[in-house]
Amino acid sequence: MKKNKKILRNIFIIAIIVYVAFVFINQQNTLNDYNKDTEKLNQQIASEEATNENLNEQKENVNSLEFIEEMAREKLDMYYPNERVYMDQGM
Repeated sequence: MKKNKKILRNIFIIAIIVYVAFVFINQQNTLNDYNKDTEKLNQQIASEEATNENLNEQKENVNSLEFIEEMAREKLDMYYPNERVYMDQGM
């Protein structure tokens, strides 16, 4: 009888150890996935911050004379009087 109790106790302890190891490995994998997601999100944040800086620079330059002239030339095909524009038809 004592031998059976000892065997059952040992099996129970081994089962607990296996369960704890399984939970630890599973949690470690989940933690690794979260760290990868965090890295991706940090890269995305850095990219969006760079885009935001570019947009803020454009916002500051919108009222400048150079920007207005450039937009008039590019978007509206406007030019100064007596200014000749040559277009290469070969391309």
